[in-house]
Amino acid sequence: MKKIVTVIGARPQIIKASAISRAIQHQFQHQLKEVIVHTGQHYDSNMSELFFDELQIPKPAYNLNTGSGTHGVQTAKMLEGLEGIFEQEQPHAVLVYGDTNSTLAGALAAVKLHIPVIHVEAGLRSFNKSMPEEINRITSDHMSTLLFTPTTAGLTNLKEEGFCLESHGPVSLDAPAVYQCGDIMYDNSLYFSAVSDERSTILSRYALTKEQFILCTIHRDSNTDRPENLMSIFKALLEIQKQSGQKIILPLHPRTKTKLNTNNEEEVYRAFMNNPAIILIEPVGFLDVIALEKNASVVITDSGGLQKEAYFFKRPCIILRPQTEWIEIVENGNAILADADTGKIVDAFHSLTQKTDFSFPELYGDGNAAPFICEKIITDL
Repeated sequence: MKKIVTVIGARPQIIKASAISRAIQHQFQHQLKEVIVHTGQHYDSNMSELFFDELQIPKPAYNLNTGSGTHGVQTAKMLEGLEGIFEQEQPHAVLVYGDTNSTLAGALAAVKLHIPVIHVEAGLRSFNKSMPEEINRITSDHMSTLLFTPTTAGLTNLKEEGFCLESHGPVSLDAPAVYQCGDIMYDNSLYFSAVSDERSTILSRYALTKEQFILCTIHRDSNTDRPENLMSIFKALLEIQKQSGQKIILPLHPRTKTKLNTNNEEEVYRAFMNNPAIILIEPVGFLDVIALEKNASVVITDSGGLQKEAYFFKRPCIILRPQTEWIEIVENGNAILADADTGKIVDAFHSLTQKTDFSFPELYGDGNAAPFICEKIITDL
């Protein structure tokens, strides 16, 4: 039996991890043992514990309780804690997800101890190195022995960075294996969609009618920590609400909540906060998120995960960033890059709500990414 240590720290990683944990429990329990480490990067219980409970993920064996801090401070705390855990557990491999500081710390701590790194969501690129996430994902890829990319674009990016896509013989850090496996979040979306229909009450709780409301999330520091960007987004949401008459529901990320009432334009802030059709709520669980995504008319977000999930549930998306690693949904016409530009956001809303020829090809696999990943861990390591 092979032991893997899974490193997670942020809400999206907890959700992603549920697909692998579920596959191990149901199909590979005699071949794989998983030890989960939570770095504590998301320390708010609404952003963390809730997801373990409702997605039935095994509770972490370790929690580093890292909390907030600068990138250097946060990553350093994680490195110190993870190194000790890896030395104690002596795993066959360390599995990391995506592009957070937890991803970077997990990969770096493992590779320094000569433990193979498995990177899920490898090969994704925004081609904007001013984003901390871009640095994290690039460096994690180049420290990995098994790389699992969800898309054809990811595969192309890795090839252009020098990875050999045809692995021969035993895999190693110097001879890594690269696989296009589809997206494990598509696995989860398929699996939990019916569960959400049965258990989520969020639509009735806020009197939301199918396709008569807009889901918005804002959490990236490029938007929350720049008052001009946050106010520009607020102006766009006010204008969209006025023109469409639709409610806008906005689950507040802790960072957004902290920055909400500081260094803002008083008139815009007051209008936003006093608009009864703009509903600000606490962070919600994944089942509620699915219910909101499935029933919204449009998704407006700076989250990478929600961009894809909007596509999974056939909803148009406005991306509050200048670039995206999920370029295929933009190229296919399902999403529009608007950054934090008031005019572009409003124009994108009109374009998407007037568009009638949407298509949704299978860009993200067939919903069986997690079993594929488990099989390759077993055979390759």
